[in-house]
Amino acid sequence: MEKTLYIVRHGETDFNRQNIVQGSGVDSSLNILGQTQAQHFYQAYKDFPFQKIYISKLKRTEESVASFIKENIPFEKLEGLNEISWGKYEGKSHTLEFEQEYQQRVIDWKNGLWDLPISEGETPLQLHLRQKEALQHILSKPEEKHVLICMHGRALKAFICLLLNIPLSHMDDYEHRNLGLYVFEWKDGGFNMLVKNDAKHLAGVDVVNDLT
Repeated sequence: MEKTLYIVRHGETDFNRQNIVQGSGVDSSLNILGQTQAQHFYQAYKDFPFQKIYISKLKRTEESVASFIKENIPFEKLEGLNEISWGKYEGKSHTLEFEQEYQQRVIDWKNGLWDLPISEGETPLQLHLRQKEALQHILSKPEEKHVLICMHGRALKAFICLLLNIPLSHMDDYEHRNLGLYVFEWKDGGFNMLVKNDAKHLAGVDVVNDLT
């Protein structure tokens, strides 16, 4: 089977700009900068032979690849690509309480405690299970050789671990930015990373790098 995945994080939203926690429970739209980032990515990759687009069920991903969808490239929404749930903090400004709990969870997850969530949120293991189902669905379509995927920050970190078949402890080894591009090629029964968080197409575009 031949398959190449082109994976981007969604463009900036006002919640990103305002330092408000989003997660899977907040369905925000791109702001003007996010729309600009999306257009820069489109202009750079509009001639790529994408045969299918996969997005989460949150509109900030659909808006990020809207120009490709307008070219009548088939697309599909998968809940497995949704962002992790940040529980009781979603829709709220970053607080000291959240920052302290988040930083502790990052340490916990690096130490292999993937069954621990942010308060009332989702665990990395729960995220991994739904992402695994989404990936199996994507891989079940061998005719889709060039696939564009748009998803979210923490979800992207976890998805990379799934693609590379490495522990979730390595999630934070992988940086992300709005409309930054990762490319993975299926070869010899597994994925190889070809491109890591490339942002040449965003030259001169301001970027906020935060959660979700």
